[in-house]
Amino acid sequence: MKLTKGPVESAQKVCLYGPEGIGKSTFASRFPNPLFIDTEGSTKQLDVVRTQRPSSWTMLLQQIDYVKKNPDICKTLVIDTADWAEQLCVNHICAKSNMDGLEGWNYGKGYTYLAEEFGRLLNRLEDIIDLGINVVFTAHAQIKKFEQPDEMGAYDRWELKLQRKTAPLVKEWADMILFANYKTYVVTDEKTKSKKAQGGHRVMYTTHHPAWDAKNRHNLKEELPLDFQEIAHCLPSGQAKNNEKPSDSNTSKQESTENVKNEPKAEVEAKSPSSEPKSESELDQADPLEGISKQLADLMRANGVTLWEIQNVVSHRGYYPKGTPFENYDPDFVAGVLVGAWDQMYPIILELRDDVPF
Repeated sequence: MKLTKGPVESAQKVCLYGPEGIGKSTFASRFPNPLFIDTEGSTKQLDVVRTQRPSSWTMLLQQIDYVKKNPDICKTLVIDTADWAEQLCVNHICAKSNMDGLEGWNYGKGYTYLAEEFGRLLNRLEDIIDLGINVVFTAHAQIKKFEQPDEMGAYDRWELKLQRKTAPLVKEWADMILFANYKTYVVTDEKTKSKKAQGGHRVMYTTHHPAWDAKNRHNLKEELPLDFQEIAHCLPSGQAKNNEKPSDSNTSKQESTENVKNEPKAEVEAKSPSSEPKSESELDQADPLEGISKQLADLMRANGVTLWEIQNVVSHRGYYPKGTPFENYDPDFVAGVLVGAWDQMYPIILELRDDVPF
């Protein structure tokens, strides 16, 4: 048995949540060499490296696996945001079981299935942490009524905008739960006794409070300015020194060269013939994936799969007769089997591809 003693330096698991527009994505962009998986398209105005926006849960998991196989691609993986990623998960499990929503299962089992699937995502992210890569979740906040079992009455508090069984998983998993909000003061006029709010500067809270969820394992002050430098010392040694935003000058040449070389979107698209330079005659042709759902089309492009190969595997598995046009496939079959079970279908596509005689 191997025993250790003392603090163990490790990459950090951080979750920053707060109301919309407060600067969660900007805060995350200050982490060392971040790579964004932008599930909601909120980083368009930021100068950051990002993957293609995932249109399905399967695609999101593939992007995380890509980072695992290429650990030099970044020092921080940012999933922006957790609640939009959760919605991809909801669509995934509902499509696989042909349900309209989580309430379709009896006894609240839909929320249990969601928590189990989202837990698998967190397990994947643990592998990223083991490689020395920080993982940052951003998330929106919502106000909910809260009632303690041993107290009378209820009160409002800020919580992660996640489902009731998913939020506890994220809170337990993270090293830091940071709640960002606007600091306001209520001033009472002595003459009229009317009240008005003043202030509004941005702060983040690092410890639990009856009005919000927060925690940290680094003895941070309860309230800090919403500035990455306030937590930079919590990262593994050497990372905090390299977290400055690249400027327009040639001081960022080395980092920019590394980002261009390792940009995941370029690597993923390089596997697809559609990313190669096209001639004028090719540009005039119609998109070969036109009419296919975006979720499936994104997976096909990312993995270099053709429409013929999709039809081939479908007939091989006996789902539809050989030669059945794709437009005749049931949309629920496409969402539940071709997209929802892509991890099972894609290896079969590769096997059938290898068996094609040349």
